[in-house]
Amino acid sequence: MTQPPQILAGETEHPRDFRGYGAAPPDPRWPGGARLALSFVLNYEEGAENTVLNGDAGSELYLHEVPGGTPRPERDLSTESQFDYGARAGVWRVLRMFAERNLPLTIYAVGRALELNPEVGAAFAAAGHEVASHGWRWIDYRTMPEAQERTEIARCVEVIQRIAGQRPVGWYTGRISLRTRRLVAEHGGFLYDSDSYADDLPYYVQAAGKPLLVVPYTLDNNDMKFAVPPGFTAPDGFTQYLTDAFDTLYREGGRMMSVGLHCRLVGRPGRAAALARFLDHVAKHKDVWVCRRAEIARHWLATHPPQAG
Repeated sequence: MTQPPQILAGETEHPRDFRGYGAAPPDPRWPGGARLALSFVLNYEEGAENTVLNGDAGSELYLHEVPGGTPRPERDLSTESQFDYGARAGVWRVLRMFAERNLPLTIYAVGRALELNPEVGAAFAAAGHEVASHGWRWIDYRTMPEAQERTEIARCVEVIQRIAGQRPVGWYTGRISLRTRRLVAEHGGFLYDSDSYADDLPYYVQAAGKPLLVVPYTLDNNDMKFAVPPGFTAPDGFTQYLTDAFDTLYREGGRMMSVGLHCRLVGRPGRAAALARFLDHVAKHKDVWVCRRAEIARHWLATHPPQAG
């Protein structure tokens, strides 16, 4: 007799939903009758990655120019300097590009990264960008003890509020634990969670016994594909993929599109040029709502509030 699969602690908090909105997704009724809501996300992680300087066992292996290999149990100056580029040069190049076009960003800000460079946190706020929480550290939270993860959620919120001047209302960890969503909901004060890639529209889940809005993120419309196989091998591939995704969703209408960016990746000149070409393509379409994720969340909560049951 076949035995049922073992259910691990926490899995029942994340029931899989294969149906979603089905064949008839709701009309989002985006402001101004827009056909598409477009969200640009800039991940600010520099300095919060794995490094012995943060008390970690080894160096970072993920999302830099030479990924993979074996962690070094001492300082890896080559890897550190690649992350440093994002904070020293890349972030400012991206901010200039969006300022020139008067476009808003949502910043996924890692608390430790902002703490190490408060000047950039102040610049995010001064430009009117949304600063959302991206965890206290840019690490894998899968095996972290619950009490420690709970403490780090609170610490991240406090640092963002102190440096950016406003409490974050959005959360995205990325490398989450089975407890993360519940701990975020229990902490409270968040409009939305983005630790999902499951849809082209926001949707609700139950977390800590109440509805929580999920504003899905993306790993395909994302410059991280320059640093993981299979991925973009040339800037033109990045531009074309974003353009094709945009054109498809625009033609369908009533959809949301996210674009994920990283200071140390798209902030490099060649990739910045690829992003600029996509931004110029977007500018040719007037009925697109380019917005912060908090704006999407507030609109969805008001237009499609959670239903009882």
